[in-house]
Amino acid sequence: MSRNQGKGHRKRDLATEAFTEGLRLVRANPALAAVEFGICRHAECEHAPRDGLVRVDSDGDLHFHPSRIAEPAVWAWTIAHALLHLGFGHVPAVKGKREQPDRYDIAARCVVVNRFLLSFPVGQIPEHLPLSYPDGDEEQLAASWRRHGIPAAYEHCGTAGPEPDQLLMEWTGWYSQPPDHQLAFATALTRTVSTAMDMAGGRRDSMNGEPVKKRPWQWALEWFITSYPLLGGIAAGIRLVADAELAHAHGIAVAAVNAEAGEIYINPLRHFEDEEWRFILAHEMLHAALRHGDRCGTRDPYLFNVACDYVINGWLREMQVGEMPQGLLYDAQFTGLSAEEVYDRIAGDPRRMRRLATLRGKGVGDVLGAPLGPPGDTCDLDEFYRRGLSHGLDLHQQQERGFLPGGLVQEIRALSHPPLPWDARLARWFDEFVPRPEPVRTYARPARRQASTPDIPRAGRYFPPEEIARCTFGVVLDTSGSMDRVLLGKALGAIASYAEARDVPAARVVFCDAAPHDAGYVPVTDIAGRVRVHGRGGTVLQPGIDLLQRADDFPPGAPVLIITDGWCDVLRVRREHAYLIPQGRRLPFTPRGPVFRVQ
Repeated sequence: MSRNQGKGHRKRDLATEAFTEGLRLVRANPALAAVEFGICRHAECEHAPRDGLVRVDSDGDLHFHPSRIAEPAVWAWTIAHALLHLGFGHVPAVKGKREQPDRYDIAARCVVVNRFLLSFPVGQIPEHLPLSYPDGDEEQLAASWRRHGIPAAYEHCGTAGPEPDQLLMEWTGWYSQPPDHQLAFATALTRTVSTAMDMAGGRRDSMNGEPVKKRPWQWALEWFITSYPLLGGIAAGIRLVADAELAHAHGIAVAAVNAEAGEIYINPLRHFEDEEWRFILAHEMLHAALRHGDRCGTRDPYLFNVACDYVINGWLREMQVGEMPQGLLYDAQFTGLSAEEVYDRIAGDPRRMRRLATLRGKGVGDVLGAPLGPPGDTCDLDEFYRRGLSHGLDLHQQQERGFLPGGLVQEIRALSHPPLPWDARLARWFDEFVPRPEPVRTYARPARRQASTPDIPRAGRYFPPEEIARCTFGVVLDTSGSMDRVLLGKALGAIASYAEARDVPAARVVFCDAAPHDAGYVPVTDIAGRVRVHGRGGTVLQPGIDLLQRADDFPPGAPVLIITDGWCDVLRVRREHAYLIPQGRRLPFTPRGPVFRVQ
């Protein structure tokens, strides 16, 4: 190999490369970058530490060891330690002669800085330094150590080895005021925290980025949170989804809401004034909070949505929440009516109503039955909406924030009292329609107490056969393949317990799938446990109901309980009856009897 081959290559300065990278890491921190400092790495510098890495003076200069090698992360931590001495006011710049701090002050200030860096991580702490530090500020620690001595672990926990890493110097800038490094660091730290909060709230894309410009619907939602207590709790938990492609795919002209997902879908291509966006968001939040989707029942979903729109828009106009956009549904003749009452009035002309438009568009409702996006975290939405509205109503009235329509207040108060569970409603139905057998007194049967008073005749009590036959009911049980065993168990168990409590001796049971199977009169104690279910074919319930209605041994006034999963034919029952179906299911017809939804 030639002797001149390597003359043009300079030897790499590993110490300088690591120091430069550590300096870059520090300057990437917004709070530390605001503290101005000078750099001194001269080999002849008299203030540079002999066995450490850096010393800071009150002029704002950092004196580094010129040739010591350390990891870039360790250099970053060391530089941050020195800059925090400046930011905490440990080495302030002051004119006049200076007195150097003693070793107690030096150690206490280093402990405070190291403790701060544990929660404000920059780089990597050197291996020889402890990872936990005592509580207290600089003055308290220094005073305690002057009395009891400095613990060995904290004697030299600075950045200059065994030497002090803080140096007070006389300010020589006669024509300028000494810099206030402490104020600069406090201002930068406050700005950094504020920027981080903006990022968490979605108001910035990054720490160094420009603030994100809020869209008008976001300002409208924030107004409810800060200025309108009635809907503030709902607005804080609702999620706005502004996606033009999603709105186009699902035909959302302006807005729609899904109460189950807690989401309001916005068409970002539509332009409204700020007051109009408030009206739109309040409209959708009331749809969700008042659970209009669940209240529809067996009614036409679109017509019930239209009825709810008339009621909500009337309320919002009375409350003067925002400004109603042009084209929304409003009619003064519906003032003071509930959504159910409005539905009864408009249901007579469904063809004309189909031409009306909700916020979603013409002929479609803005209350959606399922979320449009992926499923999110689940929670008790009933409790969320109920608590949000009731708490908001209390705040609204306490702070006297304005007029509220009586119908809205009544509905919110009704939400505060949740409906009775299905089994309690079933018990009430039994009390009302299943008679209890009444005993008859007769002297033909002596009373059980007759033996104690043989000279006094006492009438006995007994249940005549015709009375026992009158106190019964029928059960038509759907045993098709789609029926859930859990539903069967809950329904039959509840029926048996309530019937036994009312002294009903037996119930007439008919199993139905593709054809009816008459089980005859079954003791109520056997209904839940020892009844053998026939069938598991298709679902045809009407023949089973007709069998009971034509049976000679079934009393004409006895009610009928129909247990089905909802996947059945249209039923016609010409006596008192009720339905037990799973929660969330609907019957394919308008029932005339009560419907108990088993949870």
